[in-house]
Amino acid sequence: MTTSVPGGTLTLADDLTITRMGYGAMQLAGPGVFGPPKDKDEAIAVLRTAVELGVTHIDTSDFYGPAVVNELIREALHPYPAGLRIVTKVGARRGDDGSWLFSREPADLKAQVHENLDHLGLDVLDVVNLRAGTAEGTDETSIAEQFTALAELRQQGLIRHLGLSGVTEAQLTEAQTIAPVVTVQNLYNIANRHDDALVDRCAADGIAYAAFFPLGGYTPLQSETLAGVASRLGATPQQVALAWLLRRSPTIVLIPGTSSVAHLRENVAAAGLTLPADALAELDAIGG
Repeated sequence: MTTSVPGGTLTLADDLTITRMGYGAMQLAGPGVFGPPKDKDEAIAVLRTAVELGVTHIDTSDFYGPAVVNELIREALHPYPAGLRIVTKVGARRGDDGSWLFSREPADLKAQVHENLDHLGLDVLDVVNLRAGTAEGTDETSIAEQFTALAELRQQGLIRHLGLSGVTEAQLTEAQTIAPVVTVQNLYNIANRHDDALVDRCAADGIAYAAFFPLGGYTPLQSETLAGVASRLGATPQQVALAWLLRRSPTIVLIPGTSSVAHLRENVAAAGLTLPADALAELDAIGG
């Protein structure tokens, strides 16, 4: 039976409500987000457990694997439960050696959307994010041509909503002149707050800000302050870091990834963690 996820939900459109505590499926692929999972049964169990815990927001992409993660999602959850929202992204492909290759020609972006539809077993995608920027971070390159291509698929009914990933404020403004933006997915966590202004902009505009690498990603968060607060609260540092993000902005949503059911349960439980005022003050100082 599905239970209510702590942390609540966020409504971004008449037909788009998601749990603020989501699940990022990237880690279900093999090492380097390439190839099949080490333990397929556990991967399937993680996806099904996420839904059982009440998570209605799953983040994925066809370039995870490639196609491996989307096919796992389909095998584990199709036909999809009512209310489950799958957010995917386009803008890259994978080399035979597992390398990440940005691919943003409008025609290929449209092809990637169709591949996501096929591998997920869907007729329409809930949300498609355009992956902008570089491997090193954001840049200020215009995204008008690419976003327009996705907006055309939205008009055709293949995509319900559009989002952005790896973008600047200027690129968000540019995209908003083309079509509504319901989500921005950028790097942000308790120790990396370069996006503070964009987090606040998204809250003002009613846009979900999906913080990727909420636990540090390839460089896990390490902080004596974080560890000390966690110890006092009887929680893990990772849970405290997730709880802090939920408190940071009313439109922040989380997509922590894991390939472990136990770790998934720990992450979801973080949404119910209460942070006292003194703990918040200490945590706020980490990124100061």
